[in-house]
Amino acid sequence: MDLKGFDGIEIDLPELKCPELELETDDIKMILTLKKDYSRIKSLENRKKEFIEDIKEFIKEFIDNPEFEDLMEYY
Repeated sequence: MDLKGFDGIEIDLPELKCPELELETDDIKMILTLKKDYSRIKSLENRKKEFIEDIKEFIKEFIDNPEFEDLMEYY
């Protein structure tokens, strides 16, 4: 297994099971799979900040994707 460039946080190992969280509000139900090991960030506040930044980046990438337009047109 080649781990060159592994920064100690990102996990891209298919044999490891990524944790899944099920999130639900009145309007949306989502299963979130964490591919990054946030537990390696010792400070809880820094861990939260990193997670929030990653979620914001994920949403931006999603809304910039043509699949977002398809989803909004369909629903």
